[in-house]
Amino acid sequence: MTIMRHRKATGFAILCVLAPLPALAQTATNITALKGLAPVSTLMRTPEGEAALKANLEVTTGIQTGTLKQPILLPFAEQQQLALRDAFITDGNATELTDGLGTSLAAVYQAKARYENHKDFTSISKALADLIGYTNNVTKSDSNAGKYFFANATKNGKDAVSAEASAIYTANGGIPDIFGKAYDRPAGSTGADAFGNSRPFQTDPTLLAYRGNDYFGKASHTIDWLRGPSQNLTDSPSYPSGHTTYGYTESLLLAILVPERYQQMIARAAEYGNNRIVIGAHYAMDVLGGRTVATHAVAHLLANDPAYVGQGRKNPAVINAMGQTDGEPVVVTDYQAALKTAKAELTTFLTAACGGDVATCAAKDDSRFKNAAANKTFYDVTQTYGLPVVHKDAAGQTVDVGKAAPEAGYLLTAAFPSLSLDEANAILTETLGPAGGFLDDGSAFGLYSRLNLYAAGGKAAALAASKGTAASTR
Repeated sequence: MTIMRHRKATGFAILCVLAPLPALAQTATNITALKGLAPVSTLMRTPEGEAALKANLEVTTGIQTGTLKQPILLPFAEQQQLALRDAFITDGNATELTDGLGTSLAAVYQAKARYENHKDFTSISKALADLIGYTNNVTKSDSNAGKYFFANATKNGKDAVSAEASAIYTANGGIPDIFGKAYDRPAGSTGADAFGNSRPFQTDPTLLAYRGNDYFGKASHTIDWLRGPSQNLTDSPSYPSGHTTYGYTESLLLAILVPERYQQMIARAAEYGNNRIVIGAHYAMDVLGGRTVATHAVAHLLANDPAYVGQGRKNPAVINAMGQTDGEPVVVTDYQAALKTAKAELTTFLTAACGGDVATCAAKDDSRFKNAAANKTFYDVTQTYGLPVVHKDAAGQTVDVGKAAPEAGYLLTAAFPSLSLDEANAILTETLGPAGGFLDDGSAFGLYSRLNLYAAGGKAAALAASKGTAASTR
């Protein structure tokens, strides 16, 4: 079903000055994410930014309607159905994402870790549940901080942000509601998000809506997950994509925990984010923003950055058999140790459940991820979505990841511990994606938008294997 809309010409909205409200502080990690995501707010200031905004809507529309022929891993009709199932976030146990583990491992994982309903789920182990819950809530906090900040410069739609957050706009001269203003749906106008940054299903004159089954196998419709009742995004600002943040966060965790499937899990992360475009919920820029938030925060967690560890983070409800109560806070003070414990328990479970060692079971794969060349081709198109260069200065600079963002290397060493951090960062530098994109303004955060973890994961695995071979021949 195609829904056609006719838009009335509207002028740009004028930002109203409201009475001062009590300032609400953001965490240090939130502020870092807001500063890193802030280049989106300046796009209307330059011809390059305007071109990127135009391309953002065109690419989003092409993906959503299927007129842009992406090298996706499923026929478009099947990809649409997966996008509908992916609309439900299995953030407590990552089970929806585990098809990236391959046919054999996915089957045993999903048999154990299930969502019985929208709230309650089972897990492989308490250590793994705690790790997933803590990690997800750290990255989600950074992602959610941007929603209203970039929509109407508030914390939650109405309350003032901290002075430090407010200073971001002062420093960069940006404006909120960039998508609403660029796409003729300024905040509060007919059909727009009340707060700003209306989503594609609100700004695009053509929406390809369709029926199918949701994650629980219940008859559903994409509109149910856009305008309700399953999920109402009408007044939920678009940027950045929270679903994509979750998809990359937990897919990356699984890639690290099961390094034999590192590249396939990164491809699954890219697919999950892309599915948010397919269903009509997000723009390409939202997906790129969510990916960057996730990889940046996970790298800092892996580095045991004090700003990211040691905080009480509430895990979603877990079925009582897991020994947890609803909303019990999870505190991780040593992330590397927590990761090691979770990996040991997951490896023990997978080995017993699949009837062989993890590497052997990981190789048993008849899924859409079995073709490495197809995975690479798909991931490559999601690296930038073909959006044009915005920051020409950054595009002309040579960057050393080890110097600009040394903690990034942990995204590889956590999975392939025989690599040194220097070796990992050298691989990340060698495989960096195109420079100068809308987030790549020369900041360390912007550099994360260029990380190509699919290519880097392949090189890291090869180097680790060669080291293992060399050691065995001594």
